[in-house]
Amino acid sequence: MSSQEKKIALITGANRGLGLETARQLGAQGITVLLAARDLAKAEAAASTLKKEGIDARPIKLDVDNPADYAAVAKAIEKDFGVLDILVNNAGVFLDNRGPNQTSTTSDKVLRKTFDTNFFAVVALTQALLPLLRKSKAGRIVNLSSILGSLTLHAKKGSYVYDAKTFAYDASKAALNSFTIHLAHELANTNIKVNSAHPGWVKTEMGGEGAMMEIEDGVKTSVQLATLPEDGPTGGYFHMGEALPW
Repeated sequence: MSSQEKKIALITGANRGLGLETARQLGAQGITVLLAARDLAKAEAAASTLKKEGIDARPIKLDVDNPADYAAVAKAIEKDFGVLDILVNNAGVFLDNRGPNQTSTTSDKVLRKTFDTNFFAVVALTQALLPLLRKSKAGRIVNLSSILGSLTLHAKKGSYVYDAKTFAYDASKAALNSFTIHLAHELANTNIKVNSAHPGWVKTEMGGEGAMMEIEDGVKTSVQLATLPEDGPTGGYFHMGEALPW
């Protein structure tokens, strides 16, 4: 496969955890992976690790909380590849206090910071990269959501997440799911598919103690959605191939 034929994927927050493993699994399929991180040195270290595994990995500086980086990243991808085939919006934050429901005391600071990273940054970065994704023969956008963004399950007594109320994070993921639905509708007649992925409760720094899934399994949904065939779904919310309730 020539470099011109290889798909190009950008993964945000790719220097560790789910982002790094997503890059690893996409790279193992022969896809060129751009490892985006706010710290270029960490992106370079992660890329070096993947290169030793035979993966075509490239580091790129991208602080999702710094809008000035968006245009620079788009320009670099345009210059080096001319197209972007896959965007995995993986970077995110969890700033809520764990424990009993504290919605009424969630601070404005926590809400704004959570939404800035988990929602507004995703929207703005995606908009900046859409011209490159439109050039792809099979553009794929994966928004890393969470089952905690399911309003249906949060409202249903006895559901898996009913008592897991972390307001800022949950609301940001519900908003992200709304972006998925709306963007997929706009792009319905294009080659681009847009979906939300719930990785599962994964053993990462964010997942915390007690998580049940290994990182290798936690990225399977994102990888599947990033490599959907032409007849694959768009505008959906999935975990391991199963649709989740909004």
